[in-house]
Amino acid sequence: MNTKDRAREIHARLKGRYPAPAPALDWTNAWELLVATVLAAQCTDERVNKVTPVLFERWPDIASLAEADVAQLETVVRSTGFFRNKAKNLKAAARRVVDVYGGEVPRTMADLITLGGVARKTANIVLSNAFNVHEGIAVDTHVKRLSFRMGLTANTDPVRIEKDLMPLYPRAAWGEINHFLVYFGREVCPARTPKCASCELNDICPKNGVGK
Repeated sequence: MNTKDRAREIHARLKGRYPAPAPALDWTNAWELLVATVLAAQCTDERVNKVTPVLFERWPDIASLAEADVAQLETVVRSTGFFRNKAKNLKAAARRVVDVYGGEVPRTMADLITLGGVARKTANIVLSNAFNVHEGIAVDTHVKRLSFRMGLTANTDPVRIEKDLMPLYPRAAWGEINHFLVYFGREVCPARTPKCASCELNDICPKNGVGK
C-alpha cells in the first residue's frame, strides 16, 4: 500500500469512528477558540475548559483583554502552565487585534501568526474550525506521533510534517484529519501504551510490519 492510499484509508476508517469531529476545547467564537488553543499548549483541554469560563467572565471580549492587567491575567491562567508567557501573549494578541485588525480576529494564516502566542498550529485550528478556511493542517503532538508511526511522514519537525500531510488529503479534509488523529492518539494510540491489538488501523500500520 502506498502512502497516499494508506492516508486515504486512515481517513475513511477514522471518519467512520468519529462522524462529527470538533475541538475538545469549549468556545463560541473565533477569539475564544484562539485563546483556548493558546492556553492548551502543554496543558490538557480539560484544564483549559475550566479556566476559560473564568477568563471570559472577567474579560468578555477582545477589547477588554487588551486592557487587562497582566498580573491579574497571570493569576487566572496560572494552572495552565507557562502562565507568564501565556498571559503576556494573550494580552499582546488582543492589543494587536484591536489596533491592527479593527477588533476582529483575522482570517488568514499570514495575519494570524503575527499575533502573540499564535504559530501555525493555532492558526490552522482557528481558521478551519471558526472560519471553515483551510490553509494547512494543525500538527500537535498526537498528529506528529501518529503521522510518523503510520508512515505518512519521515519528518519530526511539525512544519515539515504539515507539508507532507497536505498533499495526502483533499483540502476540505485538512481540518478534520487533525481531529481524527488527536482523538485516535488519545483513545487508541498513545505514545507509551498503544492498543495495537484492538486498533482498527493495525492491518495497515507500517510500525507493525504490515500495510507496507
